[in-house]
Amino acid sequence: MRSSRHSKADTPLQERILLVALCILLTVPPGYFTPKANATTETPRKPEAPALPLPAAEPAPAQTLPSDSTVNLDAEMAIRLPGNDSIPPTEVTADDYPYGLDGKIPFNPSPTRAVWLSALCPGLGQIYNRRYWKLPIVVGGFMGLGYATAWNSNQYQDYMQAYRDLLDNDPGTNSYMDFFPPTTDESTLDKSWLERTFKSRKDNFRRYRDLCVILLAAFYLICMVDAYVDASLAHFDISPNLSMDLSPTMIQPAGGGNRAALGLNWAINF
Repeated sequence: MRSSRHSKADTPLQERILLVALCILLTVPPGYFTPKANATTETPRKPEAPALPLPAAEPAPAQTLPSDSTVNLDAEMAIRLPGNDSIPPTEVTADDYPYGLDGKIPFNPSPTRAVWLSALCPGLGQIYNRRYWKLPIVVGGFMGLGYATAWNSNQYQDYMQAYRDLLDNDPGTNSYMDFFPPTTDESTLDKSWLERTFKSRKDNFRRYRDLCVILLAAFYLICMVDAYVDASLAHFDISPNLSMDLSPTMIQPAGGGNRAALGLNWAINF
């Protein structure tokens, strides 16, 4: 019983002590318990020198492109880059730009079209490829072979009819006498000699006629091949580095002999 009373009496006393301590803390100004910083003497600063004006920065040299540089653009346009005294201006074009440096569309023949035109009419493929100097060759070749074919065919027909009239027994069919002067007497002619001569000549003219027809067909195919190759090689790059060198050289024998031979060295540079 005594212990309980003592605990109840001490409780208000503790509360009073805490309340007094709190009031004291509230009355103390802030920073009272913190140590004051020691006063430090400031060293006088030296007067700064006046700032000198900086030189103007030189502009960076413009980066020039080499003369053989290529810039791919998406737009269909051509621009000219500024050049200096040593490097000429560079022409820059898009990949699908149809015009050349001279403002014209470069000629680009189609090999397939050239072949079909040449097959349609000999010489049209050469005209399409703008190889006009070949047109007289084509026309002259066909005219010459055509005339030779027609002449050999006419000669073959004449000798063939004369050979037939010579072999039959009809006196009214004597076309072989057209090969002789009108004053020639038919009874003085050797029929066996005429038979051998007409047979030989008709065979020769038939052979020449067939040969001319074969040459006409071959010349026709050559014109088509020429048109195709000419159109394919229209943009063939002929570089000045292509050259052929000939020089003498010493050739060692293949058998391993001691005597060398003098030869010619042939080198092609490309």
